[in-house]
Amino acid sequence: MTRIFGAMLLQFLLALYAQAGAAALPSFEEVKDHYQASDILVLDHAGEVLERVRSDFRARRGDWIELGDVSVALQRAVIQSEDRRFYQHEGVDWRAIAAAGWGNLFHQQHRGASTLSMQLVGLIDDELRRGGAGRSLSQKIDQARQALSMEERWSKPQILEAYLNLAAFRGELLGVDALSRVLFQKHSSGLNGREAALAAVLLRGPNAAPPVLQQRTCALLTDMGLAQECRGLDDFLYQALRRRSAPWADNRSLAPHYARLALGQLAAPPRPGQSLSTTLDANLQRYALQSVSRRLQALGMSNVRDAAVVVLDNSTGGILAYVGSSGGLSAAGRVDHARALRQAGSALKPFLYAQAIEQERLTTVSLLDDGPLDLPTGNGLYIPQNYDRHFSGWVSVRTALASSLNIPAVRALLMVTPDAFARRLVRLGLPLDQAGDFYGYSLALGSADVTLLSLTNAYRSFANLGAYSPVRYFPDAGAPPQSQQIMSPAAAWIVGDILSDRQARARTFGLDSPLSTPFWTAVKTGTSKDMRDNWCVGWSARYTVGVWVGNSGGASMRDVSGVSGAGPVWHDLMAYLHRGIESRQQPLPPQVSRAPVSFEGNTEPPREDFFIGDTAIAHVQLAQAGQQPGQGPARIVAPVAGTILALDPDIPQGRQRILLRADKLAGGRPQGVSWRAGQRILARGAEAAWEPWPGRHRIQLLDEHGAILDEVGIEVRAARPK
Repeated sequence: MTRIFGAMLLQFLLALYAQAGAAALPSFEEVKDHYQASDILVLDHAGEVLERVRSDFRARRGDWIELGDVSVALQRAVIQSEDRRFYQHEGVDWRAIAAAGWGNLFHQQHRGASTLSMQLVGLIDDELRRGGAGRSLSQKIDQARQALSMEERWSKPQILEAYLNLAAFRGELLGVDALSRVLFQKHSSGLNGREAALAAVLLRGPNAAPPVLQQRTCALLTDMGLAQECRGLDDFLYQALRRRSAPWADNRSLAPHYARLALGQLAAPPRPGQSLSTTLDANLQRYALQSVSRRLQALGMSNVRDAAVVVLDNSTGGILAYVGSSGGLSAAGRVDHARALRQAGSALKPFLYAQAIEQERLTTVSLLDDGPLDLPTGNGLYIPQNYDRHFSGWVSVRTALASSLNIPAVRALLMVTPDAFARRLVRLGLPLDQAGDFYGYSLALGSADVTLLSLTNAYRSFANLGAYSPVRYFPDAGAPPQSQQIMSPAAAWIVGDILSDRQARARTFGLDSPLSTPFWTAVKTGTSKDMRDNWCVGWSARYTVGVWVGNSGGASMRDVSGVSGAGPVWHDLMAYLHRGIESRQQPLPPQVSRAPVSFEGNTEPPREDFFIGDTAIAHVQLAQAGQQPGQGPARIVAPVAGTILALDPDIPQGRQRILLRADKLAGGRPQGVSWRAGQRILARGAEAAWEPWPGRHRIQLLDEHGAILDEVGIEVRAARPK
């Protein structure tokens, strides 16, 4: 009698409420189209998913899953737990309502009678969402009325599909995709009976305590005829719940660093659930990741754990592959090493020689002395060394650059000047934050910090004959940005020819190394101080590839150079890019001529080489054949210009001396020189001791006729003046 009365009362209220009318519920298609995942999908140029980047942190929602892709076990468990007569009622289960009313009224039972349709209405209509104090009577009536209306327009499979995609399961997990791929680490189509039962009871109490969940799950399994699954349920429950914040299962995480970098380029990034197409190539990205992992593991005990890769399309500047770290091998896998500042080492030398050749200070056959060199600076003497600690004597620019000799590069910088070289590097997009004088002569050997991304794009300028343009992240960015001609086409082409010359680099790298390819490429390595970083950057006719290898914390590698660390990865990628595709050197620019050249004394074998304008020369010989290394214009070696000295007050002044020393006194008359400060002659001879006094002094080196050969400025400080 009570059940009949309760049903009649609810029907009366529904009919009465219906007269007032209500806003129509959206259609199934509208709800599905309005659904948004919590992530932005970053895609490659062909539409393949590279990365999911979460942008909505209110809830964790996956993709909308069609009912046919949800396991039958889960569908059955949800209906068994939440709405057993789902396929019999028309939106409201009158028998369940009457039973709930009877139990609540006479037996103090707190039973619910909401059908899946009624619950779905509450998920769709914000005004009917369940609050902290539950729903009011008017909300419940409206919820039931809307459920009846929904069943007239929606099919049962549509209702079940929408419910499973919109319902809250545990914590921030909303929808069956998030539940399955996070809590159970599998797709929803593969959920078994035990997993389905736990998922169903989570719908009833998303934040219920584990003991309650265990009891309810076992009861549901028993109802489903799977009582045997209750064994070991506590361990299963513990393992599942502890994964509530785990990463997505089967997540295509191919480019996590690049995805965030690309999104950061947009003034208005996509909304959650939307996608973003990029220039990356998913297949190339996979291969780059595999190569990095394989090559780093092959280095074994060499203390190398990190690497980064950038691959660019020469013509468009599009980023085709971008590996920010070595993943699980790295101690800092989340750090984007492709954008981390590192010392460039010898990787900057091609830009220096291009500038010197462009200014016609050097040609490819100009001879540079690869011998001992010490240069005075404000901090003392700068004494560069070659990588192998040996000297090669007189070498041509072609050999010096291709074999990456350090001392000739410093001599080239003396001609170009550090400040002019630094300005050129900045125009090529390298992030130097100081003027050239700050780096000094060490800039020739890569003392400046650069990123792999900026360095690789600067090398792309060589491939484009000196034209620089920014990289591109998106394929639909319109016309390529306007390029700027930074280097002359002739100088860029000549440097490319040098870096493609296996014979020229054989002195350092041999004829058979990872730098050699069966197709045309130009490549340069670099190793920073103490073997902290090594680089390999080069280009072909279509692509530019940059590789960095090292350690995130800056620890030194053991016996790893650019050719053994970064070089093999570079070679792998170039070979992959040119499978079935040829690469040929660009045609000779009009400003470049070819001419045969020979060298005096067989300094280098005769060959044909390339020259800018009218700089061609047929025979190369030293300007002063009898000059020995170390001779030349006289100069002051000590004290160094800019030196600041402090006299010790505890030592008698008459016992404190400063060494005066000159070098390169051509003509063999060292005793004929003298030293002067102001109008006072301090000493005579190539080396002498001077008793200093406080003040600023210009120390001058004079020849036997009183002409100034060299001078330096120093300062002497003391507690009391002399």
